[in-house]
Amino acid sequence: MRGIRLPVHRRTPPTVTRTELPPSDRAPDVCALRLEYTSCGDWVPTRLLHPAGRGPFPLVLLQHALGGSKQDADLDRIAAHLARAGAAVASLDFPLHGERSNPKLSARFAAAVSRAQRGEAVPDAGWLGSIAAQAVEDLSRALDALGEQPEVDAERIGYAGLGLGASLGARFCSEDARPRAVVLCLCGGGVGPAELDAARYIGGIAPRPVLLVNPRRDAALPAGAADALFAAAREPKREIRCGDRGAALAADAWDGISGFLEDALRSGGG
Repeated sequence: MRGIRLPVHRRTPPTVTRTELPPSDRAPDVCALRLEYTSCGDWVPTRLLHPAGRGPFPLVLLQHALGGSKQDADLDRIAAHLARAGAAVASLDFPLHGERSNPKLSARFAAAVSRAQRGEAVPDAGWLGSIAAQAVEDLSRALDALGEQPEVDAERIGYAGLGLGASLGARFCSEDARPRAVVLCLCGGGVGPAELDAARYIGGIAPRPVLLVNPRRDAALPAGAADALFAAAREPKREIRCGDRGAALAADAWDGISGFLEDALRSGGG
């Protein structure tokens, strides 16, 4: 099993700025904050949504897919769903995504990941590895920063990721013991560059529970990839297979995902 990162009290706290945001049109009943924190010398923009009222609330770190951002419409819908269920929900922009995008490098990154997922040779393998390592460190520093916010209960943390967010999340959660429960959506095993292959890391999440969510039919994943990832996971593990990839995933799956996280993050849970 991979080594666990140092506990938060052994790490130097990141510098954090904090700004209140107006409610989103998609979730007018949910409070919103913008946080920026330092990670490896870079500023990482993060959005934190939480229910109205006094916290602290359990936290779900919710991460976007390849080419997405912390403000994707899909993440907004999911985050609002979780916030209404009583959780604080944070999302950050991965390197070369959202506010951290670069006209040339972002396209190069997306193209290289896509080639690797198709099984093609990738000349940028070393560069992809460095971006993945930066993203994993950003996630760990995010928990350092979020754990200092009064809205967040740092003892009750879950992780949920879609696509790239799931691939990186498997690696992150295998190395950082703070997430109590992990949800990986739209993600398979044995695909992409080694640094982004969730099957290499998912076993290290145990004994914390993991939930895998994939469509019954998904042309974006090679045949058998979802089964391979589930086989690589260790108990306790669960799986949800829903409709075709797209809006049906949220419609079919998010009540189950919310219930899974609520059970894992309830006060006094394991």
